[in-house]
Amino acid sequence: MNALRNQFRTQIRNFSISSRKDDMAKLTLVGRLGKDPVIRTTSNDREYVVYTVATRNHQRPPREDGTRPEPTTSWHSVLSFNPNHNNFLKTLKKGTQVYVEAAYELQEADRDASPDSPAAQRQIFLRQESIRVLSRPQVREDVEE
Repeated sequence: MNALRNQFRTQIRNFSISSRKDDMAKLTLVGRLGKDPVIRTTSNDREYVVYTVATRNHQRPPREDGTRPEPTTSWHSVLSFNPNHNNFLKTLKKGTQVYVEAAYELQEADRDASPDSPAAQRQIFLRQESIRVLSRPQVREDVEE
């Protein structure tokens, strides 16, 4: 029993002294682009791309009568600062199904900011680390009769 207790203490100690650089927050999204990616520029003229991924929330808890509510859609805004990824993102269109891995950052609200400004709200930033196209939207051709 003592051996097990000592092993457990060692594990706790290893966890508590882990380096902060090893901590991370990541989010994986599988969904469809809600619109074509948008190219923007930072204040120091650095180009970046913003795109929106729509995901469906299927597993909602049942109501009191046992029926489940309709699924809802969540919209995730993702930022990409990698020039190579940005060139690829420019080729994607609304409806493309993608697999995205992103770094997740939660920025707390600024108490001194004007209540109407975005800085007064808690904000989530998703910085793209990788993206894969799972399927592209089908191109519809108009048929003339």
